[in-house]
Amino acid sequence: MLQVVATSIMTATTLTFSLTVVALQLASQQFSPRLLREFARDAKIQAVLAVLVSTFVIALTGLAGMGSEAPLPVLVPALTLVMGLVSAGALVMFLGHIVRSLRVDSMMVAVHEQAAATVAEAYLDYEDRSKEPAPGLPGPEGGTLLRAKRSGFVQAIRPGPLVEACAEHGLFLLLGVRPGDHVTEGTPLGSVWTDDGAPAAAGDVLDEAVAQAVEVGFERTLEHDAALGLRQLTDIAVKAISPSVNDPITAHAIGYCTDLLARLQHRKLGPQQHVDAAGTVRLVTPDRDHRYYLDLVCAPIRRFGAGEPLVLTALLRMLRACAATARDDTQHAQIAHQTELLLQSMDPGLIDSDAEEVREFAGRVHLALSGDLDDAFRDRAGETRSV
Repeated sequence: MLQVVATSIMTATTLTFSLTVVALQLASQQFSPRLLREFARDAKIQAVLAVLVSTFVIALTGLAGMGSEAPLPVLVPALTLVMGLVSAGALVMFLGHIVRSLRVDSMMVAVHEQAAATVAEAYLDYEDRSKEPAPGLPGPEGGTLLRAKRSGFVQAIRPGPLVEACAEHGLFLLLGVRPGDHVTEGTPLGSVWTDDGAPAAAGDVLDEAVAQAVEVGFERTLEHDAALGLRQLTDIAVKAISPSVNDPITAHAIGYCTDLLARLQHRKLGPQQHVDAAGTVRLVTPDRDHRYYLDLVCAPIRRFGAGEPLVLTALLRMLRACAATARDDTQHAQIAHQTELLLQSMDPGLIDSDAEEVREFAGRVHLALSGDLDDAFRDRAGETRSV
């Protein structure tokens, strides 16, 4: 029994690894190479592999401890039998899980949920102005440059250590990078001033604090970088409309982007200030604005989908929804700008009927911007809401 379990478990483990590699390859080629990290961190896949390897080790250890003259152990065969049954169940569960994971909708839902959580954690409510930079702060010109000590992507920024170090030395730091940015060793991370607004003598006193606060790694992560979620969803849409895949319906990834953009419009975007215990501003961290996020989604999709009305109208539906939930004139202006860019990039080779449909949707965006939501969203049979 131990020999059968050991050999069969090794076969099952090989199958599990093979299917996981195939899933990684498929996700990378057909959807986005940035989705590989999600598979590598999948808790269910890790649990199945742990169960299979543990069962193999137990069976192999039992075989090594058996002898023709030694009495038959009771615990090892019983434990191996139980683990063999558990492994069989884990393998069945794994096959169902890997099939569900390879569905593009499952991938988009997972990315959307993580990005939505990041948006809620990283940004304050739109009405909250407690971290809006006060007028009269030093910068951006002048100051002593603070340089990066290593290359890579900024994965997270934790203001606490920087605020404490600046308060201890009487400094003000204007950081110039945000999560998702790529930095190179020796390039500026920010600028430092003294409390009286003069350039600091040297930025070396902050090196240790920067090492603790600015986490740099070899890849972007979703924990503090909401833009990565939008990038992953945009990658899926762009891949879907490429000639090699030719699946414009999968461009409904734009719908997930719409929800994230609407959430961002209800958040206070832009730079944030951080104060010490005495209430003195010690640190200002930059962040992305509304225009950046709109460009991130609209620009690549409109360029690669310029000749597909399904894709263009899906983008205009997204802009219409953003117009309906916009909070200020700046957001309205950026949405109108993206609408005009989309019309300009539309393939002139489209037949009149398709081109007129795109223009009609652009008109609905402007209706939403003017506040006429009833006409902007009214249709006959769902044409303005479907891909």
